Amino acid sequence: MEKTPLLPAYRQVMKKTENITTAAILLASSILLSRILGYVREMLLAYKFGASETTDAFYAAFQIPDLLNYFLAGGALSIAFIPLYNRVQARSGKDEANKLMATVLGTMGALVIVLTAVLWWKAEALIRFQFPGFDEPTMALCVRLTRIVLPAQIFFVTGGIIQAVLMANRSFHAAALAPLIYNVCTILGGIFLDSSFGIAGFSIGTLIGAFLGPFLMPLLYSYKHIPIRVRIAPTDRNFAFYMLIAAPLMFGQTLLTLDEWYGRWFGALLTSGTVAHLSYARRLMQVPIAVIGQAIGAAALPTLSKLWAEDKVKELNKVMLQTMQTGLALSVLAGAGFIALARPIVELVYEHGAFNVIDAEIVAILTLTFGFAVPGWIAQQIIVRAFYARGDTWRPMALGTILSILSIPLYLKLSETEGSRGIAFAGVIGMTVSAVATILYARAMHGAPKFVPLLLSLGSSIMIALPSIGAAWVVLRLRVAHLPLLDWHLKWVALFDLCLGGGVFAAIALFGIWLVGEEGMQDYLHKIIKRVFKVSF
Repeated sequence: MEKTPLLPAYRQVMKKTENITTAAILLASSILLSRILGYVREMLLAYKFGASETTDAFYAAFQIPDLLNYFLAGGALSIAFIPLYNRVQARSGKDEANKLMATVLGTMGALVIVLTAVLWWKAEALIRFQFPGFDEPTMALCVRLTRIVLPAQIFFVTGGIIQAVLMANRSFHAAALAPLIYNVCTILGGIFLDSSFGIAGFSIGTLIGAFLGPFLMPLLYSYKHIPIRVRIAPTDRNFAFYMLIAAPLMFGQTLLTLDEWYGRWFGALLTSGTVAHLSYARRLMQVPIAVIGQAIGAAALPTLSKLWAEDKVKELNKVMLQTMQTGLALSVLAGAGFIALARPIVELVYEHGAFNVIDAEIVAILTLTFGFAVPGWIAQQIIVRAFYARGDTWRPMALGTILSILSIPLYLKLSETEGSRGIAFAGVIGMTVSAVATILYARAMHGAPKFVPLLLSLGSSIMIALPSIGAAWVVLRLRVAHLPLLDWHLKWVALFDLCLGGGVFAAIALFGIWLVGEEGMQDYLHKIIKRVFKVSF
């Protein structure tokens, strides 16, 4: 009888985990669709303008806006804001939480408007400084495009604050819709405004999309539920605390960012095309990382930070453990899928035009190698939420920055001995070490997560992944030997191989999940199937 009080607590933990799973599926679906739309946008841009001075100017035009967004922590507003918002609401009430939102919205909004105006005014000088190799027509076009897309940051930052409040209240629909609307508007701008504005049609579509998606969607979803007020108060105590939390996200660096930079720096020291090959492979790898790691991390943070604000530390640790178990198990299968299907994926996505069979072979090998890094990337994105939920951004960022610096000799050595694949291997080792170190640090600081359940989840997912990889590999080799499809176009062969190998991989993996899969992974899969059938029928 003494243990009966544990049952309600267990049910509470399961309910919290189910809420995270539901939100993660919604965000994962949005991220996947957004990535697909992103590829459509890139294909349309390449079709209309190819690789030329015009496209150089277009991509370079995002450099200044992206830097502004980065240094205002625009891409991580929810990480800095949600834990503080939940803490203020739990300790001081809803009115104080709304006051915090008004202060951050007003002060950050005023700051981004002023900085946008200054950068718009100084755009030409900044573009000349950053891209001295541009000729005058390219320079002029880049300045023009920069000034078109720069105001979009106002909508990203202000809309991001409202969106963070919605997420803190466990409303994720605006976060799911915003990137889809943004990408669709960019594509439509490129299609319908091209004849009048040239490549600037894409930029105009980007600006319109930033208003309609990241800004207007949160505003509409907050209507009647969250009072939208503006208060400019840079000396406010809670705003100062917000800036303290956001500072590491503005100025710190981890391998999540620096791995790509290292690939460019050390790849540039190797043969021509190395940087491009690494970029192509990394772009493919980022799809499962975003769909699983980013989605689960974003969905978990509001629940975890609320538990911390309510001093429910044991419940927080249990929810964090179950979230980590699910994320780790899914990440192993995602990485295994890329290991098994790297070649047909690369052939289908990239092998056309100037991208030849040699390029495909190199990028396929790099994609396969990056597949081993997927669990580390995803585990890192999830485990840092154990710190962020507590309003602690300094410790994980400090650890990540130190490990990033220490990994430089590894990238240099492996690039010298193994070339581009050595750089990819360095990323695998670096991200795995970073994830393990962060888990150990979280365990030392917070007493969680427990190692044994994580190892059991890792072991069961590896048991599922290995036969899935093997079966897909055997089937694809048999196809090549007995059904060469020599009269088929390469794209159709790649699509056939992807469906064949992917189908076999999925069948074995699903059976393995049913047989020995981690409970959270089974629940995640069950909810996905339930949603698919609900939509289909």
